Amino acid sequence: MRTLLDFERPIAELESRIEDMKRLAADKNLDVSSATSVLENQLVDLKKETFRNLTRWQRVQVSRHPDRPYTQDYIHRICTDFIEIHGDRQVGDDKAIIGGFATIDGQPVMVIGQQKGRNTKERQFRNFGMPNPEGYRKALRLMKMAEKFNVPVVTLIDTPGAFPGLEAEERGQGEAIARNLREMFMLKVPVICVVIGEGASGGALGIAIGDQVLMLENTWYSVISPESCSSILWRSWDYKEQAAEALKLTATDMSNNGLIDGIIPEPLGGAHLDHDRMADILKSELLTRIEKLKALSPEERIDQRIEKFSQMGVFSE
Repeated sequence: MRTLLDFERPIAELESRIEDMKRLAADKNLDVSSATSVLENQLVDLKKETFRNLTRWQRVQVSRHPDRPYTQDYIHRICTDFIEIHGDRQVGDDKAIIGGFATIDGQPVMVIGQQKGRNTKERQFRNFGMPNPEGYRKALRLMKMAEKFNVPVVTLIDTPGAFPGLEAEERGQGEAIARNLREMFMLKVPVICVVIGEGASGGALGIAIGDQVLMLENTWYSVISPESCSSILWRSWDYKEQAAEALKLTATDMSNNGLIDGIIPEPLGGAHLDHDRMADILKSELLTRIEKLKALSPEERIDQRIEKFSQMGVFSE
């Protein structure tokens, strides 16, 4: 059964009316095409109006929609010959991060991403998409492998944050993320990073240093989640909507502040309504940007990458 967010209910009600009308017409052998056409046009207009005027908190809700496509969903739809690679060769294999060699329309890539779960068992297995240090070390090992074979790197970001447990800190969570930041700046191959859901704090940034950093239309990227920000400032989660507005964490906010390189549009109503269409859009975007980056030398890419991130936060009054 489809999960509905509060602001999606009027859309669902109109969809239900259209389906009921079509079902009744089929049972009674009636022609209601003109009436359904009017309602379908109203449905499109309602979707456009609703999603054009979403608040920042509502976009956060869309990014967390349980039906939204995750990393594995995209890999299965846009990649062929995917060979998953496991382990960091130090501690173990972190299931919150998956990655391996694949091809996209004949273009070899190393795809790495954070993976959440669809049900309770999967969420526990994937640690709710929150990587441990060995996850970031596995990601770096795969990136270095991609560099060895001169293969572009694609990272898909969707995490509520790096795992904050004591054992993660004991195994060097901060150092693992910091090392990834440093090493990703110097990768000689093209690197494209895409926020496909939640992009929270260092947990996201640990695989998000790239030549091109992109966000899907209904995603967020910030140093802290609205709930955590609210709990710090107001000692309560009740002010998460205000926190989201203050954080300016949507794709549009990030683009306006020069912190990302582009926004990838989603199908009308959100990526959770049409996984195949969303995968096609992402696939086209990746192939186009990979070709442009391949035209540059490794030195040019590294210089531009460093320059881009060095300019973030610089402003004049």
